[in-house]
Amino acid sequence: MLDFCNVACGELREAKKIEAMKTPAFLVVLSLAVVSAAAEDCGTLPAAPDRTPHLVLTLASTAALPVLTINSKGAEDLVGGFEGGTVVKLDGTFHAFLTEMRSGFATRLAHWTSSDGDHWTRAGTLFPSSGDFTGEDRRAALWAPMPVYDAKRDEWNLFYVGYRSKPDTPTAWYSNYDGEIVRAISQTKGERGIGGPYVDAAVILSPGRNSDAWEGLQGVDSFFPYRAEDRWMGFYGTAHTEAKPISSWRVGLASATKLQGPWRRCSSLNPSPIETHFMENPVVSRIGSAYVAIYDVDVDAINAIGYADSLDGVHWANGKRLQIFSDPAIQARTPLALIPDGQGGYDLFVTAYVHLQNQRGQPVNAGSMFHFKVKAEQPSR
Repeated sequence: MLDFCNVACGELREAKKIEAMKTPAFLVVLSLAVVSAAAEDCGTLPAAPDRTPHLVLTLASTAALPVLTINSKGAEDLVGGFEGGTVVKLDGTFHAFLTEMRSGFATRLAHWTSSDGDHWTRAGTLFPSSGDFTGEDRRAALWAPMPVYDAKRDEWNLFYVGYRSKPDTPTAWYSNYDGEIVRAISQTKGERGIGGPYVDAAVILSPGRNSDAWEGLQGVDSFFPYRAEDRWMGFYGTAHTEAKPISSWRVGLASATKLQGPWRRCSSLNPSPIETHFMENPVVSRIGSAYVAIYDVDVDAINAIGYADSLDGVHWANGKRLQIFSDPAIQARTPLALIPDGQGGYDLFVTAYVHLQNQRGQPVNAGSMFHFKVKAEQPSR
């Protein structure tokens, strides 16, 4: 049965025993049905709650060593290590969906599994990027895979970012730009289809005529959908990479009545006031009746992650910090998930950059995954 399914699982409430999963085969998709944000108005929004949430996260245990690195079995060909995505716990098994960084700006979206969150096995490749560095291919670099279960359609969806890539200029950053969000569908029905194989179905958010003025050259750089009452909400991000130094990395909200869309930007709420300078890759969980977003703040606080809470999933409180590293040589990067552990606490998974030696004995600074235990409290005021 289902031990835990965070909001990434949508409406899924019951599950059968998960079946053994084979390595997913990569399927070539000749064309996509492009479904960009249909308007700048996402419909009638609920009024802001008359009270403010005040959730506080604290570390219950520290993580001295990473649980997944470029020296882990299955990661032998990685150069840059691991970056953003998320972790889902299903039938007692952790499923990590991660960005694997290869040579240059080439990436690969991968699925890893673990029974305890500390020992991981590579289950397979979801999608590889092309690694093109001419600016012609919108799949040059793929990032941030987010699996979401659609109970009404009895299928897993995978949302991820596709970028163009080309050399930077003296005034602008083009390594990853013009990002768009692709939705893929698992070809294995039901909750056991979490590992795919996935086939691309549509582009659900892209830069263009419906982009808000606060969005930048990077395009859409992340997307995480979650249920909020009778609608789907989704955080999406962007950055002003058209000018150096980059002035901001911010996020906004989009909404849809169905997971497959159409998704519309909630312009009246955007950009989110959670953070005004740097916020990337928010992932949303539920703690009691509250919604909690954990996100990357490494530009402003290299040893911490950010978090914010909401009573309705639409209106969010200002962000807070949770320091997770005391070693200044470790740079916190992307929070992946906050998962109830069944004992009153939470499993927190985060990627971070760590100085280590690769399998050839060379010193490198590579993305690695860490596992923490966290407590959540709502102190009285």
